[in-house]
Amino acid sequence: MVGPVVENLVAQLTKLPGIGNRTAHRLAFHVLRASREDALALADAIRDAKERIGFCTVCGNLTEEPTCEICRDGRRDPSVICVVEHPVDLVSVERTSEFRGRYHVLGGALSPLDGVDPSDLRIDGLLARARADEVVEVVLATNPTMTGEATASFLAEQLRSLVRVTRPASGLPVGADLEYADEVTLGRALAGRREMV
Repeated sequence: MVGPVVENLVAQLTKLPGIGNRTAHRLAFHVLRASREDALALADAIRDAKERIGFCTVCGNLTEEPTCEICRDGRRDPSVICVVEHPVDLVSVERTSEFRGRYHVLGGALSPLDGVDPSDLRIDGLLARARADEVVEVVLATNPTMTGEATASFLAEQLRSLVRVTRPASGLPVGADLEYADEVTLGRALAGRREMV
C-alpha cells in the first residue's frame, strides 16, 4: 500500500523493543514528514553511536573510551560491585544516587530455553574481579524475573566463598525490569539490600 521503501523502514523500526507494527508506521510517517536535515541527523546519530560506542573493558558498560567514566572515577567505592544485566539497568541504578560503588554488566541473563548459558555472559570477568580486586560485596541487581532470579542464584553460588553477596531489598515488583522502576522504589530497594542465602 505504501511501497517497499516505506515497508522496509517500518520493518526496521519494528525490530526496536516495544515497537509494534502500528507504532512503527507512525514513526515511519513522522520521519518522512520531518525535514530532510532532521531525518538525516537521526540517521547520522544512529550511525555515529554504532561506530563510536563500545563496551568498557572492565565492567561492560557503554563507553567511547576503553574504560567507562564510572570505572575511571576514583571517588567510586571499588569494594562494592553492583551486577546488572544490561547498560540500561546501570542507568536506572545511577538515577537513584544511592549507589556509589562500581558496576559489572553481564550482557543478559541465564536462559537455557533461549540458549543463553554462563559462557554467553560476562560471568568469568565478574569472578576475576571478585578474586583480584579489593571487592568485599557484590550486589546482584539482576531483574526480578525468572531468568534474573536464576542468574542471581547461580552467581551467588559462585561468589559466596569470595565476597559478601547481597540482593536489592523488596520494593521491586516481581516480573518487572529495572529499566521501568521509579527512582524512589529502586533507591529504597538498594538502600535495604539483603544478604542472599
